[in-house]
This record gives sequence, C-alpha cells and structure tokens, in this order.
Amino acid sequence: MTLLNEKSRAAKPLYEAMADELREQMRSGHLQPGQRIPSESELCELYGVGRNTVRHAIADLTAQGYLRTLQGVGSFVTEPRVSKTAEYLLGFTQEMQMQGRQVASRVLEASLVPADAFLARRLQVQLGSPVAFLNRLRFMDGEPTAIERAYLPHELFPGILEHDFASTSLYQILADGYGQRPDHAEQEIEASLASDQVAELLGLPQPAVVFVFHRETRTAEGRVIEYVDSEVRADHFRFYANLKLHAPVQDFGFRRLPVPAGSGRG
Repeated sequence: MTLLNEKSRAAKPLYEAMADELREQMRSGHLQPGQRIPSESELCELYGVGRNTVRHAIADLTAQGYLRTLQGVGSFVTEPRVSKTAEYLLGFTQEMQMQGRQVASRVLEASLVPADAFLARRLQVQLGSPVAFLNRLRFMDGEPTAIERAYLPHELFPGILEHDFASTSLYQILADGYGQRPDHAEQEIEASLASDQVAELLGLPQPAVVFVFHRETRTAEGRVIEYVDSEVRADHFRFYANLKLHAPVQDFGFRRLPVPAGSGRG
C-alpha cells in the first residue's frame, strides 16, 4: 500500500504529488518542526516511487524552505512561517509578539553621537547635534534574527538611552514616554553580503546574505523621529507582493521562511 492515490498520480508529476503529501503532513502536525522525515529508502517504500522521485521532492521542499537537509544525517522539518507585513508600521517587538513569538534583545551599544551630514539630512537636525544611537541584536524564539541600529534626535528624546532596551519596546517608549507616536515610514530594502562581524552575531556561516532595511519613521505631522538601519537574516525571510494590472500594490511585505545576511548607512 502506498500513500499516493491514483488521482494524485494522474493529476501531476509524482515528485510534486509526493511533495504535496509531505507538506500536508507538516500542516496537519504529523511532521513536527525539528523532526527528521523518513529516509530516502523508507520514502520510496511508503510512496511506491523511485529514488529519483524522492530526491526531486526533497530538493523542492528544501528549496522552498520546508526542509533542511544535513549531508549524511537526513532531512528535517523546519520551523513554520512567520509573516511580517509592510502594510502596518509596527515595531519588531510588537509585531513578533502578535504572532506568538518570544522576543528578546541584546544591547550592543547605546550612546550619543554627533550628527554627520548623512544623519543631519535624514533626521532633519543641525550638523553636529547630538543623536541617540541604539544598536541591538534582536532575537526571535531564542535565535538571533536581526541587527537593528536606530538613530533618534536627542533634542526630542532627552534621557532616552537610560531605558532598558533589552526588554522594552522602543516604539512604546517613544509614544508613552515622549508623546511621539510613530505614524508612518519610508523604507528601502536591499540584499547585501554580511560582514564578518554581522555574520558572527547572527550565527551565519560565511559567505552569507542579509536583507538590509533603511527606514525613516515619522509622526502623523511628518516629523522624522527615527532613522534605522537593520540587517536581517535572508535565510529566514522572503518578499511577497499581491499585484493587480493598472492598480497600486495591494499588499507588500516579507515572510520568514519555514526554516529548514553588512551594509552601513546609505
């Protein structure tokens, strides 16, 4: 007896039908994150297919991020998807907590720096004026996920660096502590090779690719209250968009892949 019915076999190539069956087992919970799937020979017997079909299905599921394959060990179910949308302006902490994720931060640096020409333009402050610099390593479910460097005009947020940002949301402090509520933002995204330092912090083997985010955050009145550079693990996220002909983008964002990276200011 095999797990692929005749309808599945007739409707599509065998490797696609097999991949569909395995995905359904992951969705239903029969295959759990971190669990090793049966070996190639076991899958051949279970599905009544040849080894090439099994390898093709596993390769597709690995490329799509559903499986992580370790040479000589086997293939393992990766973590479920975590969506991150660009439809709403949310801080990292709030967005991940809304999806049931455990969030933590490690403050790498918190200091006042003078505004250079770049920061003065971005933050709309005088050249040389003090800027609060907050550099954090962000964790999701205990795993290093992103490095976030935030720059804020100190004249708007005196004493802001005295807060414990290892456990506190920056956006919550801006709104509750200073009455400056983030309302909208302009964000640029690019892919870049991770520096050795970034790769080490994120636990990535070199060479590694990161997504780099450059964001200006504003109040409803249009006042720039934050500029951020973030470097995010590219092996955990992918971009998506819903498009219509002759219409604006309806939805755009990026999602964390079902898990089996430096760029400066610019």
